[in-house]
Amino acid sequence: MSATVVAVCISHNKGERKTPVAQVELLENHGIVGDAHAGEWHRQVSLLAMESIAKMQALGLAVTAGDFAENITTQGLDLPSLPIGTQLTVGEALLEVTQIGKVCHTRCAIFYQAGDCVMPKEGIFAKVLRSGVVTPGSAIEILT
Repeated sequence: MSATVVAVCISHNKGERKTPVAQVELLENHGIVGDAHAGEWHRQVSLLAMESIAKMQALGLAVTAGDFAENITTQGLDLPSLPIGTQLTVGEALLEVTQIGKVCHTRCAIFYQAGDCVMPKEGIFAKVLRSGVVTPGSAIEILT
């Protein structure tokens, strides 16, 4: 199975669930236009696999793409196994993996509902090396 984008999501404020949209524009060394997490830093874009979301759904949570504050929901790719520095094309954009997982300093609503959350362990972060548009259904290809 080839890796694809399931959903693209944005939020206008940090610390909130993201809303799926029809497409996003990624800008080199910035991130997603209109997203609260964009800027000149190492976590410009966040990715989480639909397979990870399915783990939370199996615990009985009614969660879907964007609920873990990820920008790009993927399918068919083991995101946490990608080494830092991996470059991948996502639609027209070129990304470089900069961080695997994250420390959650405050527990989110999902953690309190399920006793766990997948984003800190299975989400990844990337910076944008080449601008481009990404839509649901866009192909993902590992380059290095």
